[in-house]
Amino acid sequence: MTQQKIILASRSPRRVELLAQLGVQCDILPADIDESSLPGEDPAQYVCRLAQEKALAVAAHHGERGLLILAADTTVALGQEILGKPADASEALAMLSRLSGSVHLVHTAVAVYETGEVRCLLSTTEVEMMPVPQAVLQDYIASGEPMDKAGAYGIQGRAGAWIRRITGSYSGVMGLPLHETAQLLHAW
Repeated sequence: MTQQKIILASRSPRRVELLAQLGVQCDILPADIDESSLPGEDPAQYVCRLAQEKALAVAAHHGERGLLILAADTTVALGQEILGKPADASEALAMLSRLSGSVHLVHTAVAVYETGEVRCLLSTTEVEMMPVPQAVLQDYIASGEPMDKAGAYGIQGRAGAWIRRITGSYSGVMGLPLHETAQLLHAW
């Protein structure tokens, strides 16, 4: 991989853990950008744009001198609808109720910035969630686990028991597709 320490433009402890699996150490410098979707923007375009904007925002704020910045963004898509992080318990319940018994997509884009150039790769995973009773969803929401996760669930936590199958990248659903990340880091 890379011997240079990278800057991770994220607060996600899951992304730090996943980078460690690749043997990559990172400093955490979260990007603060507007994460609103643009009119007509589909979920895949949305995450690619945000990952690139996060990398560029950190570069602009911290200077460009030899920095290797990694940024990522994840969203759950039900059709063309983007399901980001829930604002509150009510929104989490609405999201999870819609995902219950569904097949949906999880898009994660990872971007790497170095010396003025940004490269980005997209991972898309199809996820089938079993029907989950409302009482189970409410108990899950009460745990607080879904509140910082796109689509209001984390496959690596309690909600993982609800997933019948995935077609694609497990680490991508967690928030950082290892295959794509390794490809980008090897490119530098």
